[in-house]
Amino acid sequence: MEVKVYNQDGKESGVLKLSEKVFSLPWNPDLVHQVIVSEAANRRKGTAHTKDRSEVSGGGRKPWRQKGTGRARHGSIRSPLWIGGGITHGPRRERNYEVRINKKMKRKATLTLLSQKLRDREILFLDNLSLPEGKTKKGAEVFKKLSKIKGFESLYQKSSSLVLLPAPERTLLRSLRNIKNIELSEARNLNPAQAARHKFLVVPKESVRVLEESFSK
Repeated sequence: MEVKVYNQDGKESGVLKLSEKVFSLPWNPDLVHQVIVSEAANRRKGTAHTKDRSEVSGGGRKPWRQKGTGRARHGSIRSPLWIGGGITHGPRRERNYEVRINKKMKRKATLTLLSQKLRDREILFLDNLSLPEGKTKKGAEVFKKLSKIKGFESLYQKSSSLVLLPAPERTLLRSLRNIKNIELSEARNLNPAQAARHKFLVVPKESVRVLEESFSK
């Protein structure tokens, strides 16, 4: 499978051969949904917590005597019936929201999303992405030029884009982090939720090699 490759000026510079094991998987919405929901559940902290009647302060003595006052009987101001009393059936931090998902399913969901985005022409392949000056102005100029490519007109600021880097690059981070709707990530760390959250993927050739090595096992 071959795709077009562009340079930083938005001009076609050649073709790139892609691995069918990574970019030719059929669409599987059930798998993708299951993995994304599982990842969201596993990120959930579960810190919401209410106090029951054994944890709230006060209530060491009976509010008033049992009989003779004309009022309803009560044994403690910590009762859930009282303002400031314990909470019945409230959220407790002991609850565990973790959902187990195996590595093969997560890997296949990532490849499924990559394959579908390639079919939908939502992956832009570059021969290189380099901004040695680390200036936001330079980064914006590059993405303005890339947005002139047919099918990627909304790449700059209108749609969200994920730039997949082959390795950490501080100058690229400094150049692109302040541009609206652009996120950077290492290719080896790509996950289904991240891929699904962005309209476009900007992938340099070196990152393609990292993706194939990381996910085609």
